[in-house]
Amino acid sequence: MKTHPTYIFVLFGLLSLLTTAFTEPTVAPVDHSAYDRLLKKYVNEKGLVNYKGFKSEGKALNDYLAVLSKNPPAASWSKNEQMAYWINAYNAYTIRLILDHYPVKSIKDIGSKIKIPFVTTPWAAKFFTIGGEKMSLDNIEHGILRKKFNDPRIHFALVCASISCPRLRNEAYMTDKLDAQLDDQGRDFLNNPSKNKIGKDEAQLSNYFNWYKGDWTKNGQSVVKWVNKYSNTKISDKTDIEFLDYNWNLNEQ
Repeated sequence: MKTHPTYIFVLFGLLSLLTTAFTEPTVAPVDHSAYDRLLKKYVNEKGLVNYKGFKSEGKALNDYLAVLSKNPPAASWSKNEQMAYWINAYNAYTIRLILDHYPVKSIKDIGSKIKIPFVTTPWAAKFFTIGGEKMSLDNIEHGILRKKFNDPRIHFALVCASISCPRLRNEAYMTDKLDAQLDDQGRDFLNNPSKNKIGKDEAQLSNYFNWYKGDWTKNGQSVVKWVNKYSNTKISDKTDIEFLDYNWNLNEQ
């Protein structure tokens, strides 16, 4: 039995339509330049924030957050494009949360103001939407960044609006320099005596190395190896390590 050429053309046409229908369209990564401008204007070199200034440009911040909300990362984005998006989203929504309750002395004070059943911390509150899904800061940190990307350097970049947090960069995280930015954050954090006090025989480390110990010890790594990667003062397995109390006061100028 011969197959009529017309049937072949029809078949190929249908296959082409089906392929097109089930192929995710190419979505351009988000432009973070508007957020970058705000950070340069209202965050100083020490990572302290001028929240009053940010509040005066609330619309500009909201416009950027609206772009994030409508443009979640696509599968076609590179790892660095996705990581930069989520780190910027976490930090920008944290700023928005502070501004919504400003003035506050600590982000932890916001927890008592949340009137949502079973939600007792600001990190668990689903106060924003991305891609049509209600989300919380915990969703970004634990459900996406820690779970999907397996890169402990995110802990040097996520800023929970507190003094003991890493420095909030006065620039947005950008795809083409993300690795350099994360490494710079690591060096800054480990060599800042207000965050970590490191000596050869004794070291008082940020509680990040205690709370997220599982992240630092994956793939044959250790807390000691991560500290030595960025710290000017090297430690060893024999170094007596303690963890500093966490200062939750607002990271305000």
